[in-house]
Amino acid sequence: MNTRAIELLGQVFRGLGEGELAKLSTLAVERDFPAGAVICQEDAIEHSFYVVVEGQVEIVKSLGTDEVQLDIRGPGGFFGEMALIESAPRSATVRALQPCRLLEVDEAVFDQLLADNPVVALAMMRGLSTTIRETDVLTIERLRRKNEELARAYAELQAAQAQIVEKERLERELEIAGEVQRGILPKSLPAIPGLDFAARYLPAREVGGDFYDAFTLDDDQVGLIIADVSGKSVHAAILMAVTRALMLAQASGARSPRQTLLDVHDLLLRASSADMFVTAFYGVLNARTRELHYARAGHDRPILYRGRTGEISLLEGEGRFLGMMGDIDPEEHSMQLWPSDLLVLYSDGLTDAVSPTGQRYCVQWLMDSVVACADEPAPRICDAIFDQVLAFQGEAHQFDDMALMVVKVL
Repeated sequence: MNTRAIELLGQVFRGLGEGELAKLSTLAVERDFPAGAVICQEDAIEHSFYVVVEGQVEIVKSLGTDEVQLDIRGPGGFFGEMALIESAPRSATVRALQPCRLLEVDEAVFDQLLADNPVVALAMMRGLSTTIRETDVLTIERLRRKNEELARAYAELQAAQAQIVEKERLERELEIAGEVQRGILPKSLPAIPGLDFAARYLPAREVGGDFYDAFTLDDDQVGLIIADVSGKSVHAAILMAVTRALMLAQASGARSPRQTLLDVHDLLLRASSADMFVTAFYGVLNARTRELHYARAGHDRPILYRGRTGEISLLEGEGRFLGMMGDIDPEEHSMQLWPSDLLVLYSDGLTDAVSPTGQRYCVQWLMDSVVACADEPAPRICDAIFDQVLAFQGEAHQFDDMALMVVKVL
């Protein structure tokens, strides 16, 4: 037995003199194990104690169908000591991580040592007791650290669970807000002889700020509105609902589009303290004479297509957005519509659509799309324009709400 082995036995069996260690070393057996070899098998009844001379071993514990590594021990480490004291099954499996050389002390050697030299056996037991106690201290410290890690993980899990609950709550609120908003938008447009209406809407998120409507004011007059609230949040949806209600209320008592926008602007200034605004186009169309009176409040200029001549243009008119910055002065204009004419109202979500390559859709392309499908009924015109914009957008993200309303004179 080499000096290294005697030194390692001295580290394990503390209190033994050199002669006693030398005697013990003659009773211990050197054994070599290849990498992957099982040295001790969990639940097996074995009667050997091992000291690592060279290499490394791992101690693993079965937990159901899984296996958990408890420790790794190298030169000077030992395992299997309880086999010298009791005949209980192994509590874990020990496996060679790399080629190992071990010193094996079996039960027979221990019993012989105890019979031949009780003093040596007593020192040996004291050494074992010390090492077991130190092992227990290390195990307790390891468990303490594991408990702290488990407590932190549990706290993080609770925080994550709270975030999930909050996220689900917000998603549900957005879903409800979206349902409310979709309920506010008109489910159908007026059926008026000589006029064909159609509209389509696609929000960028669960809720949006665009809205449109066509509604009868009396037997001859039809109100036309399209508007866009700044922002894409629940607040935008709420302001959209408020603005729509104000528009309908003010339109019923006044025939002037300009005055209607002025009244709504004043009411928004009183009712809302949010840093938000509304762009709008409002027109009143006489279904009998086909005369249109309209005013703009910062909204995109509607497209007018003249069916008889094929001319296409943007409506005139200046005016600032509603709900912010004091007084506004929207211009009011009037014009005559003729059979086959088209009036296309839209929000900037259509013309600001971006392709996957970063190219921006524009008003001119929208006008070209109107010309290409101008002979179709209003619903097909709506669908054709949306199809073209969405095909242009492809897989790119939709940044803004898209609203479109078409009025065709028959």
